[in-house]
Amino acid sequence: MTALLFRDDPYLQECETVVAGINDRGGIVTEHTVFYATAGGQPGDKGVIAWNGGQSQIATTVYDENKTPVHVPAEGQALPTAGEKVTLAIDWAHRYRIMRSHTMMHLLCAAMPFPVTGSSITEDGGRIDFDIPEGQIPDRDALAAKINGWISEGHPTSTKWISEDELDANPQLVRTLFVKPPRGSGQIRLVLIGENGSVDLQPCGGTHVRNTSEIGEIAVDKIQNKGKINRRIRLVLVKP
Repeated sequence: MTALLFRDDPYLQECETVVAGINDRGGIVTEHTVFYATAGGQPGDKGVIAWNGGQSQIATTVYDENKTPVHVPAEGQALPTAGEKVTLAIDWAHRYRIMRSHTMMHLLCAAMPFPVTGSSITEDGGRIDFDIPEGQIPDRDALAAKINGWISEGHPTSTKWISEDELDANPQLVRTLFVKPPRGSGQIRLVLIGENGSVDLQPCGGTHVRNTSEIGEIAVDKIQNKGKINRRIRLVLVKP
């Protein structure tokens, strides 16, 4: 299995590893990676894989059918060979903005205590769809003020692991209606914002900033009706 180094240190920008193989579509599999693969509404990392005598621009990273991260080269790129030593380097500017956006989405969840029906994260912000009853749609300015308050207070973020049995005993931790945390390994990763998760606490495998102050000011871009049970709230990062 590929070691997912970003889970322990999302600020790690590169690593040295060995190519485990090239799949039948030209995707590169390595023994270790700092590249996040598309999952949970967070887009996959892009960047560069380099080796002695060559390099390849990576357009994105995805999981294959075996849940192995695959680095997908841009069209026409050279490929390393299996067993070759390589250096992986993510596009840090892209990743860091995603980390800010993803942490911002956790604050939106904390501000809106309703079931989540969908989500998506981009470099400039993100959106979450909630099952919000009629009459409880938030005021845009008040929502922005609440989230910006948590950002300016500088709450730390951290992670911890619990067993699947512990998650089953605390079903309120799972906010999503239709997508559940991946199971099978015996452990579930939690992301905590604030001391002991005082601001937000929920399962998540994505990458986040160390402190809410790194997010910077946000704005509520839109609140839309997207169906019978969907109310879509989109936030944006005010500063690059």
